[in-house]
Amino acid sequence: MGTKAMTMTAEQYAALEEPEGFRYELNEGELVVTPSPMMFHNDIRDEIAFALRQFVTQHKLGRVTMETDFQLSEDTVRRPDIAFISGEKAALIDPHKRLKIAPDLAVEVASPSDRPDDLMQKVQQYLNAGTATVLVIFAEAHLAYLYRGHGSVQVFEKGPIELLPDFTIDLAEILG
Repeated sequence: MGTKAMTMTAEQYAALEEPEGFRYELNEGELVVTPSPMMFHNDIRDEIAFALRQFVTQHKLGRVTMETDFQLSEDTVRRPDIAFISGEKAALIDPHKRLKIAPDLAVEVASPSDRPDDLMQKVQQYLNAGTATVLVIFAEAHLAYLYRGHGSVQVFEKGPIELLPDFTIDLAEILG
């Protein structure tokens, strides 16, 4: 007889303290522990986040955040590498409290230890919660998958990739 993993709610998750060097997410009640990302991962994340933040700020579109918890359901809390929150949603949130919304855009930079089925589950959780666009970048393979809420999926080996209207990134430039 197998053992069932201990489950918790988003409220219990919020009370956890993360030890240095680890990150937590809550996946349908199960605590997911992952090591902190490496510099290569962070360089890609930061490059995209910097450009996106400049664009969003310049056009007064909303907020851009990195490594922020989003409660997608009562038992699922995800922490995208980068997230965009539209101005409409941003006006309704308290940035000092846990975000109980789905981001409008979520960007995940896959780590070598990420399993494809786990990433697909995360993408589905974002989309099911109302995220319009999810970008997953596989840097080592020089591939990116762009998922849209209406069900389309695009695969890119190089850019440009339109993340928001009038905002694109060039995958080849980002991955250098």
